[in-house]
Amino acid sequence: MSRRCSVCGKGHQTGANVSHAHNVSKRRFNPNLKKVKVELDGKVQKTYVCTRCLRSEKVTKIV
Repeated sequence: MSRRCSVCGKGHQTGANVSHAHNVSKRRFNPNLKKVKVELDGKVQKTYVCTRCLRSEKVTKIV
């Protein structure tokens, strides 16, 4: 699964884990994606959508 929202295209971001001794290692911040049934281009399909798009009603969730 690619960690990318199918509506807005939001993907992962990079950052750093920093310990108390200031040892630094790379890490990833993944977006909060949910697999939901949505209507895209007039078709109902299951796709991964970030919670920001669901909350702002950029897509219509099929119940």
